Amino acid sequence: MTEIRIDPLSGRQVAIAPGRARRPGAWRGAVEPPSAEELDACPFCAGREDRTPPETLRLGSDPWQVRVFPNLYPAFERQEVVVLTPRHARSLVELADAELAVVAEAWAERARAARAEGFPYVHAFVNEGREAGSSLPHAHAQLLWLREPPPEAVREAPQLRAGTCALCALEAPVVAKRDGLRLVAAPAPRAPFELLVAPVEHRSRGLEDALLADALCLAVDGIRRLHAVEGPVPLNLWLHDGEHWHIEVLPRLGFLAGIELGAGTYISAVPPEEAAGRLREAAP
Repeated sequence: MTEIRIDPLSGRQVAIAPGRARRPGAWRGAVEPPSAEELDACPFCAGREDRTPPETLRLGSDPWQVRVFPNLYPAFERQEVVVLTPRHARSLVELADAELAVVAEAWAERARAARAEGFPYVHAFVNEGREAGSSLPHAHAQLLWLREPPPEAVREAPQLRAGTCALCALEAPVVAKRDGLRLVAAPAPRAPFELLVAPVEHRSRGLEDALLADALCLAVDGIRRLHAVEGPVPLNLWLHDGEHWHIEVLPRLGFLAGIELGAGTYISAVPPEEAAGRLREAAP
């Protein structure tokens, strides 16, 4: 039995259709296994700093903890790569909380630099796996400097105003909590196990919020739980830095076809209540 749900932030329509998981040839994203060639060729590992553009930021020493530099192939006017660790980690789940705190520090510093140069909005995101858009497997994020909020953030803005904020009032199955933050299963998921991390109270300017490091840690906790349930899967993570900031994690456990692209309705074979229950039981 298919159930239609409406996302309270974006207004998008989602069909919860558990029966879809049983159809023949159902597609499931997969992460390519590591190879010796990958390690030999990786330009992001420590000691290969000459293979990237000059840094705009370096944090830590011996040799470093996080490096930031311009993207060689930008899609927009300003786009930066954030290498999250000097060792050849392939996923956020391989980073400790202390390392994620340095990543948060780097995002905050570059957001301040962007604002000073006339780019008030920074879209921070992580692509993991080739099917999620990553061309290099070494764990990295990207920062897109924008002169105005992107369309998706604009679409959410009316629902996130103080006093009537949909995130503050959101009723969604909780997976975990941490220091004024909660990790929930998205109430209208675009794919099975889509996750959302947001402050419990109304807070803006997330890239410079003191809660950002804990939010990244909580998001990665959710990804570890996802790996325990489904194994490593391609995924995208991004931060919407609106009136009530939040992090979204979208596993590539589904794909966009004629219904999604043509009708504008997403399909998830796993109801969010079931997803949250399975993730709560999983050892992160």
